[in-house]
Amino acid sequence: MKKKTKKQLKNIFFTFIIPIIAIVILYFENDIRDFLNRTYAGEEIYYSYSIEDIPEYSGEPYIIIDENTPKFDKEDFNKEFEEYSELDSLGRCGPAYANISRKTMPADGVKRESISSVYPTGWKNKAYKGLVEGDYLYNRCHLIGWQLGAENDNEKNLITGTRYLNVQGMLPFENMIADYLHEKINKKNHVLYRVTPIYENENLVASGVQMEAYSVEDEGRGICFNIYTFNVQPGITINYENGESSKN
Repeated sequence: MKKKTKKQLKNIFFTFIIPIIAIVILYFENDIRDFLNRTYAGEEIYYSYSIEDIPEYSGEPYIIIDENTPKFDKEDFNKEFEEYSELDSLGRCGPAYANISRKTMPADGVKRESISSVYPTGWKNKAYKGLVEGDYLYNRCHLIGWQLGAENDNEKNLITGTRYLNVQGMLPFENMIADYLHEKINKKNHVLYRVTPIYENENLVASGVQMEAYSVEDEGRGICFNIYTFNVQPGITINYENGESSKN
């Protein structure tokens, strides 16, 4: 009798309980992801996405890609290079890729030159006073930041990006690399760095950019990330096909 009861309970478990658990997990998938993105036990835990499956912007400037692991070829580790993709048939930038070091960075005292002569695709700038820091929606965003590559008005390195993308999304990661290389112990080190604008179809404005970095000499212990940051501006709706915008 006991054996029969145990068998019946087992059948009930596999027939009803497991499917119910699976349905609950699917229904609350987004809530589970939000939970994983919160701080727990003093450590930051993030949900990781693939670059082919980017979610909608949900309030954070960036998300983690591929477990935060960049994808670089080992053959590039010991090269000195800066590569900027040719503009495509629509005039859009492609990936910018470099092995960043003190040699690629601007010398002390050198100031960035004007980049106002460059009009990247989708450049339909508009002022939103009180809603956007600095009032204007768009910045000419360097893919490889000036503090890392010393490139000024290189049209292959400038995209139409929101102030939010530039300051909240990209700048913290650029500063991370610059600070690392400015440390005395790392003055001869290199950081492989690639920034890839992501466009949907034939849109002239990128939906966001993927940023990957890896410190070579210490095998990623100093710098290692793979993130996607959103080209959005809270409070503003953007038409990514042509760069037009309006207040929400």
